[in-house]
Amino acid sequence: MDKAQERIKSRKRRMIRVRKKIVGTPERPRLCIRRSLRHVQAQIIDDIAGKTIAQAHTAAKSFQEKSSGGEKPWSQSEKSKALGEMLAQMAKDKGVDRVVFDRRGYGYRGVIRALAEGARSGGLQF
Repeated sequence: MDKAQERIKSRKRRMIRVRKKIVGTPERPRLCIRRSLRHVQAQIIDDIAGKTIAQAHTAAKSFQEKSSGGEKPWSQSEKSKALGEMLAQMAKDKGVDRVVFDRRGYGYRGVIRALAEGARSGGLQF
């Protein structure tokens, strides 16, 4: 097994271990993040009802229109922070102000941290 496969396997183990303890309820839904090399996706999920309350993605057309107004290309962290703020606004519109943060086994640094800070500055509490 090469290093990349080991890293993925380790992350999946961490994801399962953390996910056993975190459950999204109607009062405190789960803020779940997925990261790829180019994009970041975030969802607010009520696990009891099995419903996605709000979701945002950096590849979405609405996000691309918002980010294309700047003069310089955004870094991945800047995109993530803006995505967190946008997701927080969507959640506030649906009546959600407290969430449980599920980082899915990713380390709390870089893009994940920027998204969390953006969501907090947008008004979500976790």
